[in-house]
Amino acid sequence: MNRKYQIALSAVAVALLTACATPIPSAADLDKLTQDILNRSFRAEGQAKLDRLSPDEDNRLCAESDQTGVPLEAKVAEAIEARNMATIKAPTDGKFLGDWKEGEKVAQSGAGKTWTDKEGSLNGGNCYNCHQISKEELSYGTLGPSLYNYGKLRGVANPASAEAKPIVEYTWGKLQNARAYNACSSMPRFAHKVILTETQIKNVMALLLDPASPVNK
Repeated sequence: MNRKYQIALSAVAVALLTACATPIPSAADLDKLTQDILNRSFRAEGQAKLDRLSPDEDNRLCAESDQTGVPLEAKVAEAIEARNMATIKAPTDGKFLGDWKEGEKVAQSGAGKTWTDKEGSLNGGNCYNCHQISKEELSYGTLGPSLYNYGKLRGVANPASAEAKPIVEYTWGKLQNARAYNACSSMPRFAHKVILTETQIKNVMALLLDPASPVNK
């Protein structure tokens, strides 16, 4: 064996031994490193604030469940749902439905929550990104269930009636904070995270429940 070959082998052996001696970072160490990089790399601008770098407890628990593939314990899921249910508020004027035409605009719009969106400007719901809603719209996602005929299928002939009250209140709560009903729902928490205004949520309610809406035709 020539001298150069011996030196090369020795260098490889040293590198391997050094690598073996270096402890493998834990998941917690990697999470901390990632968080440090994010904190140094992002700045608050427009509607994009730094609070999104620190997920709330519910997001953290659901993310851990997704990463590990281990479902949440029943008591943990119930606690998440209870916390989020407590955030749901009735409409300030007692009226749940607005204008379905404006609701369609909210459903179509994906604007908002980026650094290019000015503070105070209205966001969209981007509802078609996950749901079929109106049959006139040919482009829609399938992550969520179809909402076409939402009110009609649930027998909501008069949203103001006592018979319709359970569906109306459930829909209102679901739009405000979906995690009140499904601990790790991927649906945006439109009111809880201040994505949509109360008026916008009322308009989406009308899109889904008003018999005059094309959704229920």
